[in-house]
Amino acid sequence: MSSLWQRAAALAQQTPDSRNRAADLFRALSILVVVIGHWLMAAPYMDATGLHMDHILARAPWTQWLTWGLQVMPIFFFVGGFSNGITWDAAARNGRSYGEWLSTRLRRLLYPVFILMLFWTLTAAVAHQVGVAAEVLKVGSQIALVPTWFLAIYAVIVVLAPLARMAWQRWGMLTIVALAVLSIGGDLLYFYFDLKALGWANYLFVWLAVHQLGFVWLDGRCASKASSLTWCLLGALALIGMIKFGPWPLSLVGVPGAEVTNTTPPHLPLLALAALQFGFVLTVQGALNKALQSLRLWTATVLLNSMIMTVFLWHSTVMLLLFAVAVLAGGVGLQAEPVSSAWWLARAVWMLVFIMGLAPFVAIFLRFESASFANSKIPAVWRLLLGVGLIAGGLALAAYSGITGNNVLGLQLNALGLFFIGSLIAGIVPSFARVQV
Repeated sequence: MSSLWQRAAALAQQTPDSRNRAADLFRALSILVVVIGHWLMAAPYMDATGLHMDHILARAPWTQWLTWGLQVMPIFFFVGGFSNGITWDAAARNGRSYGEWLSTRLRRLLYPVFILMLFWTLTAAVAHQVGVAAEVLKVGSQIALVPTWFLAIYAVIVVLAPLARMAWQRWGMLTIVALAVLSIGGDLLYFYFDLKALGWANYLFVWLAVHQLGFVWLDGRCASKASSLTWCLLGALALIGMIKFGPWPLSLVGVPGAEVTNTTPPHLPLLALAALQFGFVLTVQGALNKALQSLRLWTATVLLNSMIMTVFLWHSTVMLLLFAVAVLAGGVGLQAEPVSSAWWLARAVWMLVFIMGLAPFVAIFLRFESASFANSKIPAVWRLLLGVGLIAGGLALAAYSGITGNNVLGLQLNALGLFFIGSLIAGIVPSFARVQV
């Protein structure tokens, strides 16, 4: 750990004063909140009748209010827009090609995902051969891979980011207005015309609109205190109004068994939440940037960002493995009824257990997040585009239904084939010679 801190400190000391350090902090914190939310909401328990897989949002509807604070994916997407705008502008200034820029962005994003998918493919195949029940493997792999859903659409948005940046530079806020109107159309098709399949286009419209907010931030269009507070107020009022008077549910994340969720596909409340969170980020960024001038705080932020994708990708796998150990041990730590006072106390202990269990996974797999791309061959642009399309399809299928199938291997070959073939085509196959040990 000391070597990681020293490496982060060296990078921190090289950071120019002009960097918006709050953006780095919000990227890391948004992912950490998602991790904590997933750990908190899973509520398996054992009683005299056996093991029950429960979820606090379904068990106690009042907890759905918590999702208004725990749903922070909009922050990740507009921080992503901020970062993509910076790197694309730099690439354009320095004469780097679109293919070179895209290849670098995709490798940093998807190298760690490749390792997770490989791990679960091998694990599910071996478990199937030794007789583990297919339903157990399906549920387990689905829970472990659900966190990858956003990477499917985010990878597509990265492909479109330079075009989105150019559109922003020409038409400005009209790009966000246009995407918001398209999102409204998607929800009208979904809720009022019963054309639910067409409503799934909101995966692109909603999240690309949120991504565009990063360009607003980058170019300082709404830097005044009045502007940031206006974003907060309008976002909050729109969110409250939508939930109170519209067809959208209270929870801003998916609830098991719910007929409609605000995330699958994404609906308009996520745009309202994005506006609220965007205003909040603009409001506090000045104070945060000032605080992050502290070398110790900034080093901690750099260190956290250097491993945050590894933490995110493996946190559900670690949770499942530890729950499995508890079940095999007779249900230790799982006897309390969900949402009872004893359950909340046990959950605090479980959080510490999860952190300790995650630490060795981070130590093992962090190297794939920090892989070097020096002297790497850049695939042709058509290969990158085709590869991303296949990868996104594979991740979407895996996140939706796991990776198990009814065949001799016990694997869902459609999802895995799309992902691994896409990775091969796009050059997203880690070379262990390039991985830092």
